[in-house]
Amino acid sequence: MKIEITNQGKWYNSLTLKIALLAVLGLFLLIPLQMIKEIIEDRQANAEKVQEEISGEWANSQCLTGPVINIPIRTVSAEDKTRTVTQIWHILPEEIIIDGDILPEIRYRSIYKTAVYNANLKISGTFAIPVESALPVAEILWNQAYYTVGISDNRGLKGEIEMHAGARALRAEPGVKDQDVFNSGFSFAETELKPGSTVAFDLSITLAGSTSLSVTPLGKNTHASLRSAWDSPGFYGSFLPLSRVVDKSGFTADWEVTHLNRNFPQSWTGNAFQPEESAFGVNLVQPVDHYQKSWRSARYGILFIALTFLVLLFIEIRGKKTIPVIHYVLVSLALILFFSLLTALSEQLGFNAAYLAASGATIVLIAVFTALVIKDKKTPWLVFGLLVLLYAFIYVLLTLNDYAFLAGNIGLFLILAVVMGVVGRWNLLRQLTGPNLLSN
Repeated sequence: MKIEITNQGKWYNSLTLKIALLAVLGLFLLIPLQMIKEIIEDRQANAEKVQEEISGEWANSQCLTGPVINIPIRTVSAEDKTRTVTQIWHILPEEIIIDGDILPEIRYRSIYKTAVYNANLKISGTFAIPVESALPVAEILWNQAYYTVGISDNRGLKGEIEMHAGARALRAEPGVKDQDVFNSGFSFAETELKPGSTVAFDLSITLAGSTSLSVTPLGKNTHASLRSAWDSPGFYGSFLPLSRVVDKSGFTADWEVTHLNRNFPQSWTGNAFQPEESAFGVNLVQPVDHYQKSWRSARYGILFIALTFLVLLFIEIRGKKTIPVIHYVLVSLALILFFSLLTALSEQLGFNAAYLAASGATIVLIAVFTALVIKDKKTPWLVFGLLVLLYAFIYVLLTLNDYAFLAGNIGLFLILAVVMGVVGRWNLLRQLTGPNLLSN
């Protein structure tokens, strides 16, 4: 291998050797980059833990299921004909209408926050009570019937709850008498069911929860409408809204689901089906997840470093000036510190302001340091301008979620084209004017 001798006669000024050293340096810098990513993940885990603590003290995410009519039935045991077995016959509404207003709040603990809410829900509909011949082999205990309503976290219930069933007013009792359909909620005693009749019902619930609210489509026809001043909803579950309006003032969403859209019938005995699996609802999405963006920016760390090294190498080639390797080392440390600074500032300012502050400080630091190393008025400004373009390019990659991969590939292709053009032109000039420093 040919050892290059520059016009100063120093082999360690070889550009090829410098590029090799910078490549090794870049590999070593992957270690602190990984440490930065682990710190970001730890901070995010702390934030999620605090959010869970706030939710645990307020009330967790809520899922509303019901009401359901439950009637004990007595049948003869298939194994022992002398013994009877009691099961619960669950009957779902013919129609259910859910109308709700979600009143969101932000709760803080230290620098962390989470979204909680109070929901005012009005539930109405009708039950079609089957005739006695619906279960001819069973004894139906009509006088022991009861209504149940499923709630994920009973701590969120506020005030007394009263349900009107037909002409009667029923008061809620805590807990559910069976856990075939759901595990928690409240019940209403019912002793006046008449086979073959139709019962209209309505009730109002004030329900506290956090992060999300969902409902289960129990009706043969289910209509649900939810409204809120929260302007960044995330709709989820087995069914998306039939219509929705989202703007700066909040959102309105409407669902319509029939019994043909789900995988459970209008009535059954025991715990054969779990209706909550078909629930749908809305998340109160916090629009800026600065930890996720900080982690994604750290994932681009090697790209930051490589492109910054490329900028400095271009300056060496263009200005025929030697930049010491220690300069590259200190610049790379500044780039690594950028990601830690970005994470710390984003916890206080939000990601956009933090990125502007951290990138601005890093760019100025590198430009000023370059001015101290290279006694040239134009070079620091060139570094400043190129770094501004670099950080702007990376910011675009971080904000374009759907098109980040496409934008990144186009950007890198253009950068490679520029590099190939500059290196090719410089190589041609060196061949015409002197020894080619890129030769081996």
